[in-house]
Amino acid sequence: MSFRVKNNVKWVGKVDWELNKFHGDEYSTHRGSTYNSYLIEEEKTVLIDTVWAPFAKEFVENLKKEIDLNKIDYIIANHAEIDHSGALPELMQEIPDRPIICTQNGVNSLKGHYHQDWNFHPVKTGDQLELGNGRKLIFIEAPMLHWPDSMFEYLTGDDILFSNDAFGQHYASEFMFNDLVDQSQLYEECIKYYANILTPFSKLVIKKIQQFLELNLPLGMICTSHGVIWRENPQQIVHKYLEWADAYQENQISIIYDTMWGSTRLMAEKIAQGMGAVDPEVNVKLFNISSRDKNDIITEIFRSKAIVAGSPTINQGILTGMAAILEEIRGLGFRAKKFAAFGSYGWSGESPGIIDGQLEKAGFKRVLEPLRIIWKPTEEGQKECLAYGMRFAESIKNQGSKINVL
Repeated sequence: MSFRVKNNVKWVGKVDWELNKFHGDEYSTHRGSTYNSYLIEEEKTVLIDTVWAPFAKEFVENLKKEIDLNKIDYIIANHAEIDHSGALPELMQEIPDRPIICTQNGVNSLKGHYHQDWNFHPVKTGDQLELGNGRKLIFIEAPMLHWPDSMFEYLTGDDILFSNDAFGQHYASEFMFNDLVDQSQLYEECIKYYANILTPFSKLVIKKIQQFLELNLPLGMICTSHGVIWRENPQQIVHKYLEWADAYQENQISIIYDTMWGSTRLMAEKIAQGMGAVDPEVNVKLFNISSRDKNDIITEIFRSKAIVAGSPTINQGILTGMAAILEEIRGLGFRAKKFAAFGSYGWSGESPGIIDGQLEKAGFKRVLEPLRIIWKPTEEGQKECLAYGMRFAESIKNQGSKINVL
């Protein structure tokens, strides 16, 4: 499969309908993904990125149907991660001397992955590659978006930004342009991608977008590394990134919990009930982390202005599902979010305090001291949970959401 993106630019990547996990087992891809590779054929011919390693042979064979490989003048490696560069070894067997353009960090990463001393040509922001026919590529380093080696390039004449992982989404579709797909699905995958991958780099996202805007280049299209291409009003996803990067939150509270015999679940439900009684406009969502997808939960935490997290106590600690998601939360570096902790216990009861400490270390602001209920909540215990939810909601009721729901 290939198709024309614009004028002499073709998509020559791979749609992966079967992908359901990414980054090992770290990221769920409910709607598959794509590995986007682009071929520019002007007076000079350039290949931008390849595909994930399992599809390397298929990629090279399909590329041969598009062009004599010897006519490729340059290969651009925007990012060394295997889903972008995985077919390079197969391709370089065919054209071993072809120059590979990347950042200096890209050279280091590609050598680290493949242990090959290919014909690397490192570039920096502002460097240009003349293609002929009035077109050139302008390179823009984008370190930590989301790897140290990341890079964009801009194609003059066609006004295309090849944006690497930025503005992408894990979304397989027979329609490869943003105006042709289900908009709610598209934005659901976009915000999930941002929340789970780019959140730690939000300050850099703002800085890099501002840097690109200062170049005063027309933006007619954004060609991403994953998912669909933004050809209709590509500025819309740029504006969303600026919103998401600015300590994003909606008028939402997420209650995340794990439970052994239902006691902590009952606490969560009563806390939620109390929140709704005080503030019927706040969107309260409950997530049992042992039965819900962790990346979807992270996305909901990203949307939330506050979370309440609970676990029963086991072996003087917390359940492993809660421990795992707290580690995810710590690493993502969420900003301007509030929290409280709760949990049931039988005899020692350390779990709420452990959760409280972990969320405080993650940069969340405590609203209430942790709530502990021994055994299954009695009628009085349930009233205590209800009151806890009411106090929590009341304390943040006037903290309006910064952004409207998508």
